[in-house]
Amino acid sequence: MTALQPPDRRQVVAWAFPAWLETRTLLLILVALGVLVQTGRNLEIDRLLRLTGEAVLAAAGAPVDSQVARGAGKIAGSLFPLQIEERIATNRIEGFDPGHLPLFSHLETVETQEQRLNPETLATETRTGTTQVLVRPFGYLAHVAAKLVETLEIALWGTVLAVLMSAPLAFFSAATLTPGRGVYLLARGLVSLLRAVPELVSALFMVMAYGFGPAAGIIALALHGAGFLGKFYAEDIESADVKPQEALRALGASRLKVLRFAILPNVLPQYIAYTLYILDRNVRTATVIGIVGAGGIGQELKGRFDMFNYQHVGTILVAMFALVFVIDQLAARLRQRYL
Repeated sequence: MTALQPPDRRQVVAWAFPAWLETRTLLLILVALGVLVQTGRNLEIDRLLRLTGEAVLAAAGAPVDSQVARGAGKIAGSLFPLQIEERIATNRIEGFDPGHLPLFSHLETVETQEQRLNPETLATETRTGTTQVLVRPFGYLAHVAAKLVETLEIALWGTVLAVLMSAPLAFFSAATLTPGRGVYLLARGLVSLLRAVPELVSALFMVMAYGFGPAAGIIALALHGAGFLGKFYAEDIESADVKPQEALRALGASRLKVLRFAILPNVLPQYIAYTLYILDRNVRTATVIGIVGAGGIGQELKGRFDMFNYQHVGTILVAMFALVFVIDQLAARLRQRYL
């Protein structure tokens, strides 16, 4: 039995740090910098940096007059305190019964001043009167919560429809499964089209077709989500391990059986991750498409903003943040547990 020989210390391995700054790379960097400089001039990036620097100095306590700091302070002052209660004049409530008030509600009598024209003197006079008001301490908060639930339902159904629509698109968009080149190009083109149109633009057209309400929002989210999922589902199918597929094809299995028994077990974790991402994204996007009338909390946000009810807007923004944060945490836990 021969003993192991120690390595020869006289052997020196020639090694050098790989050169990355080649002539072609340097030219690409210079071109990229030129593009950034030109686009920066077009977009007033120098003004953006100057205003941001002034805001940072003002926040640090420096005696600097900052337009951004003034604007941010004005916004914060108008959004807070948050609007929690709801006050409605009883004469505006149809069939109001003072003997059966909503839970936690009470009545208040408030003084009101009205400007009226005196027909005799043709002068404007201020008259003081009283109005009975129904006060619901958590009325507006409950209204916002109901709108958030509707937003979550829109995002959920948009995701479900996106998954159902993307399944056949992914099958025909995968080069390893599609029945022909023409079908492949058609499916790929449709996937690109769905992904290229933003949800807000789709929502504008869907509102024209379906009218105001959550139906337009669901379809808008589903179309864009189907384009996204169709692309990534198909790419995972194409990059799946080919050995199980070749074995099933050698036994005479059809494309659907290859997909079911050889591809899906391989790509299912990625599919779950993509679907959870789309759900998380749809929750955030559903709050935006409501601005154009597609239902959810966004529709309430647009209405309050147009009426300059900024304290109501502050309540909506805080509630939206809470919803997105909770969804993020739930999605993270699901990924850790099942992926």
